[in-house]
Amino acid sequence: QRSLTLQGDGLAVRAMEFELDGLRVDFPYPTIYPEQYAYMLEVKRALDARGHGLLEMPTGTGKTVTLLSLVTSYQRAHPEVGKLVYCTRTVPEMEKVLEELQHLEAYRDRAHGERRAQR
Repeated sequence: QRSLTLQGDGLAVRAMEFELDGLRVDFPYPTIYPEQYAYMLEVKRALDARGHGLLEMPTGTGKTVTLLSLVTSYQRAHPEVGKLVYCTRTVPEMEKVLEELQHLEAYRDRAHGERRAQR
């Protein structure tokens, strides 16, 4: 696990990257709850098995960032898995997901900018 403080555009962003069952995961916040880590591990196992998963976490526990961090990290390591399709019930829910994805990608740009430009 590596904790990072990245600065740019007048902002300081505390974030972390860690290894999860052989996968490097970028997480745009300085800490991760044990439930988030367990959630990521179960999603990764389902992706590795090319199977299905049904997971549940209470409201406010960071499901969105957890799922986006894991799945997009997995896609980078395994480009053959294809696209991420994320469905929500309402437009405001999708807007929240897109905000979280933008936050995650901004962190990745700051942490891995040069390396990301080559992808």
